[in-house]
Amino acid sequence: MDTISLLGIRVFAYHGLLAEEQSTGQDFVVDVVMNTDLSEAGASDDITDTMDYGALASAIHERVAVERWNLIERVAERVADLVMEDERVAEVKVRVHKPGAPIPVPFEDVVVELQRKR
Repeated sequence: MDTISLLGIRVFAYHGLLAEEQSTGQDFVVDVVMNTDLSEAGASDDITDTMDYGALASAIHERVAVERWNLIERVAERVADLVMEDERVAEVKVRVHKPGAPIPVPFEDVVVELQRKR
């Protein structure tokens, strides 16, 4: 299986349990790794034979920015749902980073990762 990766999609959004997170918002970063067969696109050099990752990145950005959820686990699930709408995707791995999470100790990042297969 071949892979297309979209890494570091930055989104300002309002996900979180705390009222401050829901009103002020914060930055999130989304990584998506998709397993699909790219042989047709490699042979044809035609965008219709592969995933338009620019359009997909925009759709992911919109979903994360517009929807509001308490948990980044739910954000990751909704991104995976979106990616899996394309039946050419056999498997997707989604990582949602929340580097500004309200944690009372020094930390670098909080990341939720999930994987979904057909």
